[in-house]
Amino acid sequence: MPEELDSVEIDSFADKANESGLAIAIVDDGGERFVANNNSICRTLNSAGKFSPACAEFCGRAFANARSAGSDISYKCHAGLECQATPIAGPEPLVAIVGRAFLKNENYRQARLRAISGDWAVHLPLALFESVHVANAPDSLDHLIAAVKQMTLKEETIAAAVEPHELDRAPSGDSSAVPIERRKADAAAWRSFFGSLLRSSYADATHSILSFIAAQYGLSALVWLENRGGRFESTAGFGSMRSRGLRLAVTANDPRLLEAIRTHRPLELSEGASGTRRLNLFPVGMAGEVSAALAVLDPIMDDAVKGQIARRARSLGPPLEIVNLRSRVEISDSQSTLARKFGSILKRIDDDDLWLRVTQHAAEMLRAERASLLVFDEAKDGLAIKAIIGARSQPAEGEEIGERVAKHVFMAGEAFAVADVAATGLEPKPERGYKTESFMSYPVSLGGRSLGVMSFTDRLAGAAFDARSLDMFEAIAPLLAVAIDRTILKEKAGKFEQLSVTDALTGLLNRRYMEARLLEETKRSNRHGFPMSFMVLDVDHFKSYNDEFGHPAGDEALKLVAKVLRDTLRAADVAARFGGEEFSILLPQTTREEAAAIGERLRANIERAAFEHRPVTASIGVASCSAELCLSADLVLAADQALYEAKRRGRNRVVAFKDVVQMAARRDKE
Repeated sequence: MPEELDSVEIDSFADKANESGLAIAIVDDGGERFVANNNSICRTLNSAGKFSPACAEFCGRAFANARSAGSDISYKCHAGLECQATPIAGPEPLVAIVGRAFLKNENYRQARLRAISGDWAVHLPLALFESVHVANAPDSLDHLIAAVKQMTLKEETIAAAVEPHELDRAPSGDSSAVPIERRKADAAAWRSFFGSLLRSSYADATHSILSFIAAQYGLSALVWLENRGGRFESTAGFGSMRSRGLRLAVTANDPRLLEAIRTHRPLELSEGASGTRRLNLFPVGMAGEVSAALAVLDPIMDDAVKGQIARRARSLGPPLEIVNLRSRVEISDSQSTLARKFGSILKRIDDDDLWLRVTQHAAEMLRAERASLLVFDEAKDGLAIKAIIGARSQPAEGEEIGERVAKHVFMAGEAFAVADVAATGLEPKPERGYKTESFMSYPVSLGGRSLGVMSFTDRLAGAAFDARSLDMFEAIAPLLAVAIDRTILKEKAGKFEQLSVTDALTGLLNRRYMEARLLEETKRSNRHGFPMSFMVLDVDHFKSYNDEFGHPAGDEALKLVAKVLRDTLRAADVAARFGGEEFSILLPQTTREEAAAIGERLRANIERAAFEHRPVTASIGVASCSAELCLSADLVLAADQALYEAKRRGRNRVVAFKDVVQMAARRDKE
């Protein structure tokens, strides 16, 4: 503990940091002296207690920059965290850094991508996002740094400098609106509950919020609504609304909601088109976006209570975003595992039983007793059954397949997970003997081309299909699409379309197909944060092989290289001949480390292969999607640069683009 900050001041810093939900760090010219409520990203990147090289460029220079300026300075660090630093008075020069928080959604989305498949992938995602800070208003850092300046005065002024927590204040500055003892008790209960949210899953957190608000204010009809594509959807209910949905005419983009957040007032609306029941809508959000809303259908006559609930709803934005972000990291990790498992299954399936086996395995992963796979038949201009499992009876002669659901899902290209079929208005089909009222239907597409629809019903233990079910299928849908696409190509009576995307010599896919698939996978990786890698492989000294043994021998060598690729790669991987002796490999759901290991296996297997005339080796360049690099053209260029470096180092080796960048940085410093 530094001598110039006594225990009372240390406690005050810690209290203020915890109260604001932001970090406070006291630094001198040697580094951090004291940190309260540190951001887990900062803590993880600086686990040794010293600034990492990237952090040293920002927080490491804050002391010198703030002391030199003699005033407050603001900066956004390499991690996308907003910080303010200010000199503080005392017997020894010190600087306070406050914030270390995300102000914009895009910044922490980029952080999530870096954690999943970028340069932070070496760290455990849960450690990175254990306690991430998100500021709920742009001026949050200004208020905190103003408080910190007062807190460094004499000990007897410290208590006066600590302002009441925003949640403790009475609405509209009316300190008499709520008795002070009641406000203190309510605020203490809220702070305790608020801290527990970060330890919950997102779904559990929303249910807990409804229960807490209901208990604290004596309410009995509450609904939690999520912003789904600009529209509010009910995801949780309390009391009389526990099993009821709520339909609102207002959209999540309505400017009145942002005004409600700013003024600490709810938006008063009518429920449904009839308008017979009034409700108060309390928006939840941050950084100028409304992510959710709390609807209260009980009448609330007291404006002071409305103001308190409004402030609580506003404060929920940052922790819920953190919980949601952490959940998505966990989901992405599990999806990657799921995709690898499904890819290995596909590799063991023969073409003859592909349709049935993929349907069975997909159903097992989603814990569904019944499933069907319908694939578009060009000759019939409609969907055709490829596999059905668990059905009580086969479709009747002449029955229109998929007319109720699958056809509409196929045409719209939109997936559905329905908890209760009755809510959709569909006519019940008791003759089909469904055990549950829930179903899920998902379109399978490739490169913008719809291929078919897979549907599931009768989930085990009577559970309903939900958003997590859709996420699980999303992880395997690309692999299933590739398998279906390849099988459709083989099944076509005419071979023209297949030949148009197939290399005649090696039987691999050609550059045209690879470029289309690469564009699709980079879009998917950017949209969902999935890892993805790309390789370029070049046969070493191939010209001399051709010159010495002739072009027919060279062709045989290329065929053998193609065979090694097919035997070594996984079912979900896509190999293509780019031209001449150059090949490319697309590795969906594959991190940089995994891609490097696969590349090394390829290199070793080619080196060991029995070429007719002399041993053949290959050089491989690897590029992986990251926050800075995830466009198809950029990936190809990056892999080419890594391949060039592999050639420059002597060939017969694997080089990752990241290593090329790091070497260039070292050369620049030297």
